[in-house]
Amino acid sequence: MAIMSFVLVLLLALHGSALGQTLSSSFYGSSCPNLTTIVRDAVQQAVQAEARIAASFVRLHFHDCFVNGCDASILLDGANLEQNALPNAGSARGFDIVDSIKSSVESSCPGVVSCADLLALIARDSVVALNGPSWTVVFGRRDSLTASQSAANANLPPPTLNASALITSFQNQGLSTTDMVALSGAHTIGQAQCTTFKARLYGPFQRGDQMDQSFNTSLQSSCPSSNGDTNLSPLDVQTPTSFDNRYFRNLQNRTGLLFSDQTLFSGDQASTRNLVNSYASSQSTFFQDFGNAMVRMGNINVLTGSNGEIRRNCGRTN
Repeated sequence: MAIMSFVLVLLLALHGSALGQTLSSSFYGSSCPNLTTIVRDAVQQAVQAEARIAASFVRLHFHDCFVNGCDASILLDGANLEQNALPNAGSARGFDIVDSIKSSVESSCPGVVSCADLLALIARDSVVALNGPSWTVVFGRRDSLTASQSAANANLPPPTLNASALITSFQNQGLSTTDMVALSGAHTIGQAQCTTFKARLYGPFQRGDQMDQSFNTSLQSSCPSSNGDTNLSPLDVQTPTSFDNRYFRNLQNRTGLLFSDQTLFSGDQASTRNLVNSYASSQSTFFQDFGNAMVRMGNINVLTGSNGEIRRNCGRTN
């Protein structure tokens, strides 16, 4: 039944772009046959050097897709572009490694593979590198000619959103509540800066927020009330470098790091709480839904056909 569900999701994704064009897992089968090997090897090397980079790669793909679609606009360099929007400035990372992977791909098949497709593939391989699920990545996206800092500020959900607002934010991108909770499970890896959760420790407190008191106390040493805003804490303190379902068990124990995490269990939405409980009890269910959600997210407002371009350098247009 799970396999049938995934196949249905994939078929829907292949025909779901705003332009009605088709994405395909075999898009580069003849034009760049070594693509998946090049990317997989590079990602594994990067993650072995620093496990945290896997979460950074997944976040790049997410932050790209939620701003005018999955078009690699987040990779464009510029002081007034997406990289310097509030949700990205000082926290989005991994651009240099993406550029290095792009250079290797260009050496093998110049002018063929888009940066948007690279981000989708790098995100999948990052999850796999930390023992998470795999899914079929479809290709055929093209790269944008522009980037929008204002759209990034408006569309990327901040860590202060409650469950209801998160549902709306994801619905605006064509994603379901199930997709939202499953994708939130990416916070089973990675770290967050003190500034994103400091208010949960010292106030002002948000309505309905709940945090285990001993967990609160343990966080205060790395996140003091004054200064330390860029200090890092793991999003999943139990297994921070393993992609698993421990994140959801943390929420049940009220040890979610961000308000936007804990609200999925402690907030006023029974639908999100039920999903948290489901994923906490079944890692396989979480993995299946996460893969399905990544396919759907990777298909948001993609550019295909003659729209956009295939950038030779991900940081600038041709």
